Amino acid sequence: VQLQASGGGSVQPGGSLRLSCVVSGAELGSHTMAWFRQAPGKEREWVSIIASSDGTTLYHASVKGRFTISKDNAKNTVILQMDRLKPEDTALYFCAAGIPRLLATSAGYYDYWGQGTQVTVSS
Repeated sequence: VQLQASGGGSVQPGGSLRLSCVVSGAELGSHTMAWFRQAPGKEREWVSIIASSDGTTLYHASVKGRFTISKDNAKNTVILQMDRLKPEDTALYFCAAGIPRLLATSAGYYDYWGQGTQVTVSS
């Protein structure tokens, strides 16, 4: 299974970015998919999760109401739409594929990781 993340960039506070994660070697329905992020000097933290089967979603409190996770099954792609970005959202963002039917917030439950895409929010 390979994950290819893209869509990062530099934006001003209040701006938007759309991250994509293309999955190859597996169907989206066979894995719980998630986005994590890691800022310099901080631990990796979960951002958002989407279930393998029914599309149930979970959001970290810091991004709830601003970020939206979704799946495009036809393109085998997971998307993270990020709106009203804040400077504290600045981090390297990773997509991950994990155990199906488990909405795990711990990175240890995810077997496959993308390479990361940088998001910088600054004025």
